[in-house]
Amino acid sequence: MTAAGTALVRRPGPRLSDGIVTHLERRPIDAGLAARQHEAYVAALRSAGWRIRAVAPADACPDAVFVEDMAVVSGGIAVMGRSGAPERRDEADGAEKAVRDLGLRVEWITEPGTLDGGDVLQAGDTVYVGRSGRTNEEGICQLAHLLGGRRVVPVDVEGCLHLKSAMTALPDGTLIGVPEWIDTTALPGLRVAPEPAGAHVVVLGEDHVLLSTSAPRTADLLAADGLRVTTVDIGEFEALEGCVTCLSVLVP
Repeated sequence: MTAAGTALVRRPGPRLSDGIVTHLERRPIDAGLAARQHEAYVAALRSAGWRIRAVAPADACPDAVFVEDMAVVSGGIAVMGRSGAPERRDEADGAEKAVRDLGLRVEWITEPGTLDGGDVLQAGDTVYVGRSGRTNEEGICQLAHLLGGRRVVPVDVEGCLHLKSAMTALPDGTLIGVPEWIDTTALPGLRVAPEPAGAHVVVLGEDHVLLSTSAPRTADLLAADGLRVTTVDIGEFEALEGCVTCLSVLVP
């Protein structure tokens, strides 16, 4: 199988249960189950042809498994985020080394800008960026400058953690999501996901997507559209407001 690219992942650490919860009621996390779910997630990426590269552990950081928030990759550049949650900023060091090892040029979001990778959705030539509790206007402006000529569209986010908690893109560029959580003014043609977890789609290939098992109606809908659908159980991470996009950085 020809590799689709490289997937950066970071295993869950021993403090996972202390992860930040903003919009959900906290419940206990089963660390052993979380580890098995993460292994199954990584196996799904590998089976789809992605090379797996482990980012160095950051065991002092409970949310470090959500590695997507640390870096935005576009072409030959990796923009390192500066989380609006200060306690997450130490997670960036290992992610920076990982993207440098791939030969990417590294740039940084700097103070007073804040930006989490989970707020950045790339769909074709357009980059949608969530204006959220983790990403501010200055961070969006810095990202737009660093990405050069790409079209950057800010999107207000309410009721969820990140833009990609509310919407993602299908292989053909169609947006799918939960309109109640975002300002849809700049999002013509947003397809409504049958359930909230259906807003979280990872594109594994030109006709292949990854979803959580908590979105069975969305999985059936996309399969009926002719897409190949792989599902994984990530319930322990969803309890911490994570989703399938959060657990990797895909570098084509």
